[in-house]
Amino acid sequence: MTTFRSAQVTAPGAPFRIVETELPTPGRGQVRVTVEACGVCRTDAAFVNAAFPVPFPLVAGHEIAGRVDAVGDDVAEWAPGDRVAVGWFGGHCGVCAPCRAGDFIHCVRLEVPGWAYPGGYAETVVVPVTALARIPDAISAVEAAPMGCAGVATFNGLRRSTARAGDLVAVLGLGGLGHLAVQFAARMGFETVAVARGAARAELAAELGAHHYIDSADGDVAAQLQALGGPRVVLATAGDSAAMSATIDGLAPAGELVVVGADPAPIEVSPFQIISTSRTVHGHPSGTPHEVEETLRFAALTGIRPLTETRPLDEVQAAYDRMLSGEARYRMVLTPR
Repeated sequence: MTTFRSAQVTAPGAPFRIVETELPTPGRGQVRVTVEACGVCRTDAAFVNAAFPVPFPLVAGHEIAGRVDAVGDDVAEWAPGDRVAVGWFGGHCGVCAPCRAGDFIHCVRLEVPGWAYPGGYAETVVVPVTALARIPDAISAVEAAPMGCAGVATFNGLRRSTARAGDLVAVLGLGGLGHLAVQFAARMGFETVAVARGAARAELAAELGAHHYIDSADGDVAAQLQALGGPRVVLATAGDSAAMSATIDGLAPAGELVVVGADPAPIEVSPFQIISTSRTVHGHPSGTPHEVEETLRFAALTGIRPLTETRPLDEVQAAYDRMLSGEARYRMVLTPR
């Protein structure tokens, strides 16, 4: 019997353990993927701690990159050996109102790896073909994995905003999402401001392409943004609602606070801050597999890459703990193979 290994959590908050199980066979409209890399995302902690109604035992992981190993019935466009990525968008139903309108990212039955089916903290996963994005040759599996969630969320958040080339755009946070967002913003032709805590990050921000740096611990962030002219867009990547709230008065008239960083605390905004200025605050989801492909192609074209640390599957607990500690080099990535 052929088997594979995965990292499971048996109950909310429990530690990871490596389990060996029978190799799954892909069903109709599915493919089996040999996992070469899987990002360790902060949202995985919400799964592990049952903040979402996930099943247990749980195999987390929604930033997957690897190769198609086997295909099920009625799969025509994919073949063994194809390099693929699977992100937060892990499949859609095709029959709900958003799907019928072609708005797949808002599918009411959106399938997320690690929630709808076992995720990428494993040597193998079985996924629907609707989840697959092709990886360009120029991008390695380790580089591709975080692009299925962190990459596409920041890329889409910027390109679907009202900002245009030459506009002032600020990225709040310089962590796992923010360090990608700064690169995307600079390569898209925006005058890019990085906003993070501490003067020590100024050098990194410049290396990533930022034209300006604001230390959020050094004075009024909104006033510093206004001193630069007021950004058309603030892309909030940091999971800190208070920090997001502090940027609203810094926006230009009709400016947008686009939120991709998750925090259960409310963003505080007064009607007086947005009525006369026409400012807006709105969220942005990740992206479809087609948009993941666009993200990867843009990254390949412009040289954008995530900063990563890798660990083998046997060290999944250490990788997860390091991600939670904030000490990781921006994106922790498991390399099961």
